[in-house]
Amino acid sequence: MALFPISSHFHGDFVLKLVPVDTENTMDEVAAAAAEHSVGIHVPDQPGKVIRARKQGSNDPYPRDLLLADAGLEPTDTVEFYFSEA
Repeated sequence: MALFPISSHFHGDFVLKLVPVDTENTMDEVAAAAAEHSVGIHVPDQPGKVIRARKQGSNDPYPRDLLLADAGLEPTDTVEFYFSEA
C-alpha cells in the first residue's frame, strides 16, 4: 500500500485535479476519490450511472476491479473519469 498521486480529468470539469489515491485501490475506488473533487462542484451528479476511468487518450475504460498498482500508470499520469450506464 502506497500513496499515489493521479491527475484527474473529470469530463465536464474545466480543472485538472491532483488526487491522492492508494496503489491498492480498485478503479471504482479511484473513481470515487476523483468524484469527491468534481461531482457536485463543477460536474452535476448523474444518479444511476457509474463513474468509469480510462488512461488519457484511451478509448477503453479500465476494468472496475483493476487495482491501481496493476494499471501501468506513473505518478501524476492523467486519468479521465466519466459517467457511464455500466
